[in-house]
This record gives sequence, C-alpha cells and structure tokens, in this order.
Amino acid sequence: MLLDVYQDVIWWSVGIFVVVEALLLFAVLRFRRRPDDTGMPDQVHGHTALEVGWTLIPAAILFFIAIPTVRTIFLTQRDPPPQADALQVSVVGHQWWWEFQLPELGVVTANELHLPRGRTVLFTLTSADVIHSFWIPRLGGKRDLNPGEENRIWFTPDSIGVYEGQCAEFCGASHANMRMRIFVDEPDAFERWVETLKGPAPIDTTGFTTFLASGCAACHAIAGTPAQGKIGPTLTGVGRRTTIAAGILPNTPEHLANWLRSPDSVKPGALMPDLNMSETRIDTLVTFLYGLQ
Repeated sequence: MLLDVYQDVIWWSVGIFVVVEALLLFAVLRFRRRPDDTGMPDQVHGHTALEVGWTLIPAAILFFIAIPTVRTIFLTQRDPPPQADALQVSVVGHQWWWEFQLPELGVVTANELHLPRGRTVLFTLTSADVIHSFWIPRLGGKRDLNPGEENRIWFTPDSIGVYEGQCAEFCGASHANMRMRIFVDEPDAFERWVETLKGPAPIDTTGFTTFLASGCAACHAIAGTPAQGKIGPTLTGVGRRTTIAAGILPNTPEHLANWLRSPDSVKPGALMPDLNMSETRIDTLVTFLYGLQ
C-alpha cells in the first residue's frame, strides 16, 4: 500500500520536473536577449488562460495524489484483521534507546527484536520523554511516538533477514545514534529466542555482586534477579545481542569495556553516568554481561 503511494508520487514528481524544465528551457531560449535587441521589450499584463491553467493543473495533480494518500493513511491506521492473530509488541522510545515489550509472551528486550516470519505484528508506540519516530525502511512505514499518547502500526514480515531501523524524529544530542535491529526468524527460531529470554539466565555470583555494588541495578533489569531497574535498557540476554548502545557498536568485549569506561564519549549526551570504575571492575562486568545469554 505505502509503496504504491510512494511510486505514484515519484512518477507525478518526475512528470512535473520534465514539464517545468522544458518550459524553463523554452523561455530561456525563446526570450533571451539578442545582440540586435534595442530598448525595452514589449510590456504585457498577464495572460488569463495561463493564469487559470497553472492554477487548475497543480490543483488537479494534488487531488490525484491526495486521494490514494488519504485512503492509505486510513488503511494503515486501522487495526489488523482479527484472523491475523497479530503478535502484540509495545514499543517505548527513550533518549536514546528502544524498549520492546511482548506482553503475551512475558518478554521485555531492548534495541534488538526478533519477529516470526509470516505472522502479523501490531506495534503500539509511545514515548517516555520526547517525540521519537519508529522507522524500519525495508519493512515499510514510519510512525511517531508521542509522550502520553499511543500510535499504532502493523505489518506482516514475509522474508527472513536482519532489518535496520532508526529514530526518524530529532530527539536530542544522540538522535542519530538511536538505532534498532529487527530480526525476522522462522517461527521455531523465534520461539527459541523467546524461551532464552524467559528462562533463568546463569548468573555468575562474583559478577552479579560487582553489578550490584557498581549501582547498575538502579537503572537496569535482569529477569529472574533482584535487579529490576526501569530507567535504562533491560540487560536480559544482552550477551546474545549483536550490538550495544542502541545499535551503534558491535557487541564485543572491547566495545563494551569502552562503553563502561566513558558512555558519553561513545554516545554524546548519554544518560548513563560515568561511574569511574577501575579496570578490574570493568573486566569483571564485561565477563558477567557476556554470560547473560
């Protein structure tokens, strides 16, 4: 639906460009000043037919663009059909990361989301702070996330793959660093991903003690543990993610250590404080976080 509208608008734009440029070249060549021209050219006062034409023609073009656009807006704003058995996903935008909640499955994750191929997904969108915009170009559609309000968007992913997403509404210093990854899996692979997040993660006692002593639990949650912070992204299954810092860095020990040393230098304006941790404590935390599979 959306692609059809985009294509229609592109072809109308191409046609308008060709006509306008042709008229411009005609005017430049036809009415250019010649060496034998003397004095002022004939002074005229408008042309009624031209005035009416270039008013009515753009209005007609806008009409033909507006009708399918409005129809598509209403189609994409409605809920999916009941028989679609849509997977419910609540998306909360934060400065500058994404929270994904799958309430019917009891799963919460951040920045990376897995979806089953062939099943309709209904996203309910809101923001915890400022206006963000949920945009995954290859899956189609873009919708704003507004504080205190809910928007919706739905689609049915039909191809296995990894789809990059991005906040598309300026939301502060690290707006460009607010990214996401959507993984479309076969249904059985999706179920396995869900089970890994629901099951109790093996906890390294020394690492978890360091995690608590460093104050990390004040902001971050780990399912099945006393760490239930709500300010920052959940760290449940963080060791399995392919990226950290909302998609801007590969999930490697080196990058994770740099992030723990100085979040603001990695991501300008990051709300995670610099805890001034020793290298020994950083190494312990990196090992612990990678164990959260």
